[in-house]
Amino acid sequence: MLTNYVILGLCVLVILSYLFDISFKYSKIPGVVLLIALGIAIQLIVNYTGIRIPNMRSVLPILGTLGLILIVMDASLEIKLEKSKAKGLLRGILSAFVLFTVFVAILTILLVKIWDQPLTEALLNSIPLGIISSAVAISSAALLDRDQREFITFESAVSDIIGILAFDFILINQGSIGHGLTIFAFNGLITIIIAALMTAILALLLHKIKHHVSYIIILTSVILVYVLAKLVHLPGLFLVVVFGLSLANNHLAENTIANNFVDFDKFRDDLNSFKKILAELTFLVRSFFFIMFGFYTSLTGFINQRNLIIAIGITAGIFIFRWIFLKLLLKKVSGKLIYFAPRGLITILLFLSIPDGLRIDLINEEVVTLVIIMSIFVMMIGNMLPEKRKTESILKEEEPLLIDPVTSDVK
Repeated sequence: MLTNYVILGLCVLVILSYLFDISFKYSKIPGVVLLIALGIAIQLIVNYTGIRIPNMRSVLPILGTLGLILIVMDASLEIKLEKSKAKGLLRGILSAFVLFTVFVAILTILLVKIWDQPLTEALLNSIPLGIISSAVAISSAALLDRDQREFITFESAVSDIIGILAFDFILINQGSIGHGLTIFAFNGLITIIIAALMTAILALLLHKIKHHVSYIIILTSVILVYVLAKLVHLPGLFLVVVFGLSLANNHLAENTIANNFVDFDKFRDDLNSFKKILAELTFLVRSFFFIMFGFYTSLTGFINQRNLIIAIGITAGIFIFRWIFLKLLLKKVSGKLIYFAPRGLITILLFLSIPDGLRIDLINEEVVTLVIIMSIFVMMIGNMLPEKRKTESILKEEEPLLIDPVTSDVK
């Protein structure tokens, strides 16, 4: 009987998560917020009724690691290296790199100079909060116009990748910066070679396997290689990024010797099917992760005055820096883009990856959760604001621009 109730509960959670996802178009409330709220609601019900649920907190890091791999691969599959999108991609890279670097640098300096935290700990605790969540941003940008969606896609995907590589670098190399850079560059070169071989093998498998079970085997192989890379202290997520970018940009190999082995039209059909499977698995992992995260979140930490002040300060910093950069430097006139800097799954996953001995009390799970909720709430408000008329948003030709707006030439 208990088995039936467990299966029933899991089915209800998946259906609710799906309803949260599709309701965004109408409610403008991102599903992530509703999933965390659902987890908190379940926690309150369990505490009130006295229902005994096994402690599954140890499952969070496992779900988190799987989610991290899936999201990074999904983000890298979104980046198409095409000439028509080159300027849009460059703007996305510039925005992601500058905003991430400035935010992490300022928060790290504050933690080191004001709160006397060691540099390594300060960096590790700052980096997760500097990353825009592509999982939240891309899905929430569905209501924007095409040019804005592409900018958000490029910026958030690159932000994920930069943040993860920086986090891996600091976590693995805690010695001198020069020595760390040498080791990281050497490991990166090895990773690129392994990734190239893995991409060629798995791409051929994706294309050639005739068995009805193929995509899951390929995905499992990617996860296996990631875990093996982590065990020998190689940047495993960098490997996933290279694999995803190679698949997404298969057109670059179309007029090469690869033509003798690959039917690229069929390969793209297979790749589209693979992306659909990947998206559905990501949806499942993300749903259960956020529900569990909400369930195990300490509610008393939410009303703690210090946590609230820190979270508000961090969130304010995120959007102040973004406003300054987009308005004054990129000359980006679309007000809605300023609101699109949500923190999400990547932030939580990297934060949970910090060893206990390197965590800072000032930035705890409740602060991270509050920053995520606040940043998503700001994005939700931005989505609800009416878009300015196009005539008001187009800059005059004679105005000096450091970089043209995305809407001018991204096709």
